[in-house]
Amino acid sequence: MREFLTGAGLLLRGLGQWRRTPGAMALGLIPGTVVGLLFAAALVAWGLMLPGLVDDWTPFADSWPSFWADVVRTAIGVASFGAALLLVVVSFTAVTLAVGEPFYDRIWRATERSTTGTVPDADYGFWRAVGDSIRLILRGILAAAVAWLIGLIPFVGGALGFATGVMLTGWLLADELTSRSLSARGFDRSARRAIIRAHRSRALGFGVATQLCFLIPLGAVAVMPAAVAGSTLWTLSALGGTRPLGPPADTARPLAAPAEAGPPLTAPTDAGPPLTAPTDAGPPPAEAAPPRAATPTSPANRPVDPAR
Repeated sequence: MREFLTGAGLLLRGLGQWRRTPGAMALGLIPGTVVGLLFAAALVAWGLMLPGLVDDWTPFADSWPSFWADVVRTAIGVASFGAALLLVVVSFTAVTLAVGEPFYDRIWRATERSTTGTVPDADYGFWRAVGDSIRLILRGILAAAVAWLIGLIPFVGGALGFATGVMLTGWLLADELTSRSLSARGFDRSARRAIIRAHRSRALGFGVATQLCFLIPLGAVAVMPAAVAGSTLWTLSALGGTRPLGPPADTARPLAAPAEAGPPLTAPTDAGPPLTAPTDAGPPPAEAAPPRAATPTSPANRPVDPAR
């Protein structure tokens, strides 16, 4: 239950993105308004046509007692309108995400940048959004059919079918809304679903809260930008708050110096004192006596030359 409430709280945190990037969030209202008006008109038309359709579907009940005929036809009508409502919610999400791809891409990038400081370098793309939307609609049809069958149970079918439909479509919404931020981190479809299954309660909490808000009149239009921002926060919480993989998409990554380059080389501190002249070398040597001048030899002392 705690994880379920944590997931629902992430949608509320997505509403806080209005305070950080109001411009991007306001642009996200445009596609939801256009698509929401179309689906609302279709749902009203379906509701007006439904009583006559139910009578055409149940000719066998004409011969029944009026009480039981009304019970069966009411159950079929409630189940049919509830299934259509669930299908409209899923289809609204799918079509709005595809049509408003540029708008919701800005919301996703703004949420990534304000939360982690970087944006994954990946392009979700319009055609990828279209493919995911088609798969979501097909899965939504299956969920609506299951809810419709459960809703056919007399007396309790309406409540059971509604609860089942909310849980199923909530799971589908969580899967679809988180696909952008998970795909930007390099996760393929199987890896994305493995992450969601690993955080099943948190995903259900986020998806069911989004689904219930979508059921409120004009709630889908108002909550859609917050759902995109909240799905990004869901991805970060599921991955442990890690920063996105790869370089930022909008800024270049600066070259950083090696973290373990080590201290700069310095002269050794124990090289010893510098060499100096010895202080005990003794007295300086005596100066040599100047040479004496030669004196003339007297003739008496000169040696006799034998040649003479």
